[in-house]
Amino acid sequence: MSGTNGAYVRIDEDLKTFKVSRRAFVDPAVTDAEYREIFDKCWLYLGHESELDQPNDFLTRTVARRNILFARQADGEFRAYLNTCPHRGASVCRERSGSAKSFQCMYHGWVFGNDGRLKHLPGEDSYGENFRESGGGDLTPVPKLDNCAGFWFVCFDPDGPSLDDYLGAAMPYIELLSLHSKHGMEIVGGTQEYAIRSNWKLLTENSVDGYHAESTHATYLDYLMNVSGGLIKQPLVGRAFDLGNGHAVLEYKAPWGRTIAQWIPMWGEEVKAQLEDVKAELVERLGPDKADRIAHYNRNLLIFPNLIVNDIMAITVRTYYPDAPDFMNVNAWALAPRREADWARQYRLYNFLEFLGPGGFATPDDVEAMEKCQMGYRNLKEARWNDISKGIGKAEPSFDDEAQMRAFWTEWQSRISRADGFGLAA
Repeated sequence: MSGTNGAYVRIDEDLKTFKVSRRAFVDPAVTDAEYREIFDKCWLYLGHESELDQPNDFLTRTVARRNILFARQADGEFRAYLNTCPHRGASVCRERSGSAKSFQCMYHGWVFGNDGRLKHLPGEDSYGENFRESGGGDLTPVPKLDNCAGFWFVCFDPDGPSLDDYLGAAMPYIELLSLHSKHGMEIVGGTQEYAIRSNWKLLTENSVDGYHAESTHATYLDYLMNVSGGLIKQPLVGRAFDLGNGHAVLEYKAPWGRTIAQWIPMWGEEVKAQLEDVKAELVERLGPDKADRIAHYNRNLLIFPNLIVNDIMAITVRTYYPDAPDFMNVNAWALAPRREADWARQYRLYNFLEFLGPGGFATPDDVEAMEKCQMGYRNLKEARWNDISKGIGKAEPSFDDEAQMRAFWTEWQSRISRADGFGLAA
């Protein structure tokens, strides 16, 4: 037998098997190590540029247990700070979003500009000379902040790699999202927020799992088939790609409509003409190959460890963090082209709710499946391993193989093995 035996991932090259220890889903010590070795060191999604569309816009968001203030200055520059007052530690900004040139801590009245600098503090005469000018009372910026095609990321490791190096081969897929419209892209509406009683890594797997669709989502597929003109005659075919650094993508053709430029009969002839114009503009602007990918190909993109972008009937951006080994909090947003037709925006948002929303067809099925997995892990003593071997060794893994999950787990194992006590076989 030849292969790799890690603490949680075992690869047998002779048998062509790839197995993951179920301890990775249930052990609190693993979750603690994940925060130290993964969430505290990787680049993590913060928000989309459109959420701070105008100078002085801001939002607050929790990222890897940290309360972050994400603000756009008057000159248009984006900044991110720890939303913690340098004085006594209170949250400086208590609103979820808005527009403001300054923020005042409610506890003792310290005032900070949206550039993070301390502008005013009551009783300043009682502090040392040049206290405010010294910068010691300013908000603490996140160690690293950068963006790719309007997707903003933070990294809490000051010695970590650049965002470009971290994203690597995943960058063109993020950039492709920004090209759907010559007018740019925008987050539409608010945030979907929900919780799942399972380990966060199950949602990572599920989000890029082409293998489960026909069984888990059979009701939805039957619904589409029974809706007049809800599908086109086209097989579900595509590829899985390991993009390095734990990132992966499924890219495939599917029979459902894509409001960007894939027409289905139920939309009618008037819409067909509109989408032909959209496709023509894409071809003129980007060339036929890239236009075809945008119009007719779906993508489930994983940016390690916990950013998922599902570019399918609609575009959903999703992040999630563990509160415990068996509990996670999920946030999701709808991304759409600016200035798209009213019918397209309506259908896109309907699909965001109908399929991927917490009350839609797909997400409740997925939640039940993941929670049933978590229940199954109670049999850990006798049944120790998950099998993620489908398609192993294939030169061109299909979209319903598991190469994308193996990409995630290989990176996960590499990082988690650096934690004290996690280098030995489980």
